[in-house]
Amino acid sequence: MSQSNESEGSFANGPLTGCRVIELGSTVAGPFCARLLADFGADVIKVEQKEGDAVRSMGMHKGGRSLYGASILRNKRIASIDLRTERGRELARDLCGRADIVIENFRPGTLERWGLGYDVLSAANPGLILVRISGYGQDGPYSQRPGYGVVCEAVSGIREITGDPDRPPARVATSMTDYITGLYGAFGATMAMVNRQHTGRGQVVDSALYEAAFSFMEPHIPAFQQLGHIARRSGSRLPNHTPNSLYTSSEGRHIHITAGAQSVFKRLLEVMGQPELFEDPRFATPTARSKYENETDALINEWTRRLPITELERLLEEAAVPASRIFDMQDIFSDPHYRAREMLVEPEDPVLGPVTMANVVPRLSRTPGAVRWAGHDIGQDTAAVLAEELGLSEREILELAAAEVIHLGSGEQPEA
Repeated sequence: MSQSNESEGSFANGPLTGCRVIELGSTVAGPFCARLLADFGADVIKVEQKEGDAVRSMGMHKGGRSLYGASILRNKRIASIDLRTERGRELARDLCGRADIVIENFRPGTLERWGLGYDVLSAANPGLILVRISGYGQDGPYSQRPGYGVVCEAVSGIREITGDPDRPPARVATSMTDYITGLYGAFGATMAMVNRQHTGRGQVVDSALYEAAFSFMEPHIPAFQQLGHIARRSGSRLPNHTPNSLYTSSEGRHIHITAGAQSVFKRLLEVMGQPELFEDPRFATPTARSKYENETDALINEWTRRLPITELERLLEEAAVPASRIFDMQDIFSDPHYRAREMLVEPEDPVLGPVTMANVVPRLSRTPGAVRWAGHDIGQDTAAVLAEELGLSEREILELAAAEVIHLGSGEQPEA
């Protein structure tokens, strides 16, 4: 595992170096969107309530410290400002006036009620790009519904195809749709920046949770329109691409084998010691194998159950058949490829010490991103942000803290 790529206080030579981002969002989608931009050099200032972002209460903790927060809040400066106060909203408005991008994921209409709508912010900052993440988008009959990723997955149709056919729809044990939507938000923001280079004007990026999840239903949309086919759960299989499923090893571990292509399936039969089955009409073509997928999977599973997982992986790799055991976190931490690619990085946390998290993706050859520091505490950078960005004096900062408009992190004192 590698240490963080840059020391705290320095910026990597990322492609977004010099870009100023204000994060007004909370929980997962907004913070993840901002984290992606921060990883590639953007100066992200997260505006957080005194009680802390809800993401800090998610996941596991050690010594009362959020392990999730250490990662998703990394590379950001944390300023604690109470947006429920008029003065707090004025401070946020001033910060947005100096920003390239603002990210928010409140219910549609909230920013407008606070006097922070795009009409107000762009009047003072015409080049501003506002990323708006919500459950159902900024308009439409569902726009005012509370939107959470897993609920919006239900609306998108993706939950209907997730899991085993004889059981209720399953879910991925992570905030998948929040991550997808945050990724689309970051993608939209960077496209808007490219457009701004030509026009000088900013714009609004409307990234909806249900639409982000729905976009992953791509093969099933025309299938319904053209054929009336409604996609359903198929377990570990990929429909109409057989074999492409999970199989069991002799010790009960699972391995996924993908051999739908003719040449790959032929190699699989050879390593199984049954090349003659390639002449069997049930297995001779992709169409036939999809029709007889139960028989195909049973045939492969009978073979895999006779061998341990390491032997299966060795034989399949030698035969150039795509396959892998199902990795758990222990496998990942001991895997040589993860280590060689430095996918596990360990920035220092003042309490936790080195804290492991996923490194930056994707990899850029000339202007790579970097993990510069682990997530800061609530209000850790409030005084510095207000002094450096808005020119507030020490006295003004202390008065705002006394009025509970802002929160200064534990031990933080404004510089004179």
